[in-house]
Amino acid sequence: MKLHLQDAANSYRFTAYGDDYVSINNVAYKKSLVITPNKLDTEWNVANFDLLTEQNFEFLLTFNAEILLLGTGRKLCFPHPGLYRSIMATGIGLESMDTRAACRTYNILMGEGRRVAAAIIMD
Repeated sequence: MKLHLQDAANSYRFTAYGDDYVSINNVAYKKSLVITPNKLDTEWNVANFDLLTEQNFEFLLTFNAEILLLGTGRKLCFPHPGLYRSIMATGIGLESMDTRAACRTYNILMGEGRRVAAAIIMD
């Protein structure tokens, strides 16, 4: 599906997605990544949802987001609360959703000027 956003032309945004990729500013990626409006980190080494660790969630704190979206792949999965204890302690909102929903939601929140980060797991 193609996605378009009229504003925030100099920001990172999802422009398309499919079963095995996401496109950010018209560049396709096939591995897990973290995106914020002003940063793209393609080195988030999470091969699949079942391999998430507390350290993966602690790393997400470095993005200074007020809302964190976790794209869990093709299907919606919920991580064990013990894994994201560090995020809950800071009061940051964490929402788990399938990757397609995370892409759409990220673009909406980014367009509203929110400090959002999306951690996308490509499975």
